[in-house]
Amino acid sequence: MSITSDLIRGHTETIILAHLMTKDSYGYEINKSIQDKTDNQYELKEATLYSAFRRLEQSGYILSYWGDETTGARRRYYTITPQGRKAYEDNKRDWEEAKRLIDKLI
Repeated sequence: MSITSDLIRGHTETIILAHLMTKDSYGYEINKSIQDKTDNQYELKEATLYSAFRRLEQSGYILSYWGDETTGARRRYYTITPQGRKAYEDNKRDWEEAKRLIDKLI
């Protein structure tokens, strides 16, 4: 069974921030990590991923920079800011509270 996007919608940015809490990364690597963690049950569409990057950067939660790959195409890397770390912690706390309430209701 695959996870429907309706269940995850609204949490895309928090999922990206969670990945960036551990290390700087680029789009393909983040999406691959999501697929691996969900046993290929969920992946972000490229348009969704890059729209989220734009929103996160405009909010000051992430910064982007170009990597210096010596082979292949250059990659745009993303790094989380202190503001982004706080947003992640706030969003995670909100999710845990919502999950607790939903568990009681279902």
